[in-house]
Amino acid sequence: MYVGRFVVVGPSVGAYRVSSRSFPNRKIVERDGTLTVVPTEDAAETDNPYVSYNCVRTAGNAAVLGNGSHVDPITEKLELGYPPRDALAESLLALDYEKDDYDTPRVAGVIGEDAYIGTVRKDALLVEQVEEPTLVATYEKDSPEAFAFDADSAAAAAGQAYDLDLEHAVCAAGIERTDDGVSLAIENGE
Repeated sequence: MYVGRFVVVGPSVGAYRVSSRSFPNRKIVERDGTLTVVPTEDAAETDNPYVSYNCVRTAGNAAVLGNGSHVDPITEKLELGYPPRDALAESLLALDYEKDDYDTPRVAGVIGEDAYIGTVRKDALLVEQVEEPTLVATYEKDSPEAFAFDADSAAAAAGQAYDLDLEHAVCAAGIERTDDGVSLAIENGE
């Protein structure tokens, strides 16, 4: 099944995976504590604004993960003291779904003191508090739903997300939040 990009949010562990049929030549790189999706060296040039973006950022002892430019304003709102639910809802609503050929939803999650997951589609804005691992994807699974995900570290989350039996894996990021901070991991399938 092809679900496109997706976020899995658990109370303390989460993952983001790029799955793509159109732009598979991408990887995740770490830049000063931010994880960014970028084209690989052999990728064809494109002016598509949805190909490269920050997919994971931290704000204090919280992490934000998502499939596009909305990760940045969610993070900025958390840094200003917004509650996670409000940061997600306001940012997703303001940026709306992607205006591409597929009306691609934006998906995002916040893992902090509390965990939340959200999506904005052409027909809905959904933001939910997470008590168990929950997934939302750009296609097929575009409403948050409980999901079997038992990773217990950032590296395990990135690896498990990458290895899920969902089509066209490109790269994945994992996060783990503890009282000591946020850990990040990357799986580029290399």
